[in-house]
Amino acid sequence: MEDFNSWKDLLNPEFYIKMGGFWLILFIIFAETGLFVGFFLPGDSLLFVSGIYAVEIIKETFGSTGSDLLDTTILATSVAFAAIVGNEVGYYFGVKAGPALYKKQDTFLFKKKYLYQAHDFFEKHGALAIIMARFLPVVRTFTPIVAGIVKMDKKEFLRDNVIGAVLWSFILIFAGHYLDKLFQEQFGINLKEKLELIIIVIVLVTTLPIIIKFLFGKKEDHSKYEDNSTE
Repeated sequence: MEDFNSWKDLLNPEFYIKMGGFWLILFIIFAETGLFVGFFLPGDSLLFVSGIYAVEIIKETFGSTGSDLLDTTILATSVAFAAIVGNEVGYYFGVKAGPALYKKQDTFLFKKKYLYQAHDFFEKHGALAIIMARFLPVVRTFTPIVAGIVKMDKKEFLRDNVIGAVLWSFILIFAGHYLDKLFQEQFGINLKEKLELIIIVIVLVTTLPIIIKFLFGKKEDHSKYEDNSTE
């Protein structure tokens, strides 16, 4: 097994796959979508790379089913469930303790600006934000908390939560698995040997909207959120 010694490994999805496999992947997805301290964890890249390793992951955990499609489906379904539970935890955390976060001082693991960004995103897109946020790093961590703070209807949140989690997990995991097969069969390229490049591309693509907003977006007045937190 490959050794991992650098702190940078914490941002490397292959680290979690090699070190902890199936169960660590589920925990990372739960933490990244349900605990506000999990915003720095890999999400999109972890799912894509997990798709590449799907057959190996399921084989090591439960034993191979003999079907690539079934192995990949089991992994995607499990990840979707972890993501759903994570968002529900984030939602109820927002209901109970969310308002106090607007008064919380920034720490290494908590940045209030991310909460503001998620609030703006939620207000702009409404219920659809729960689905859309799945595909946006950082935003997906804080959006369910914001949904809880504004007391979004529980049933509507659960519906959008399930839709978003299923789309996110199945699209990225199946993309990773079948693109790997396509590149090997058609071009003789093993994506496992190109993981660093793949991760960089995924990070750039998924964070581009956030970077654009940061560079060109207008500065928002967030005092109204802090005022609401005291109600």
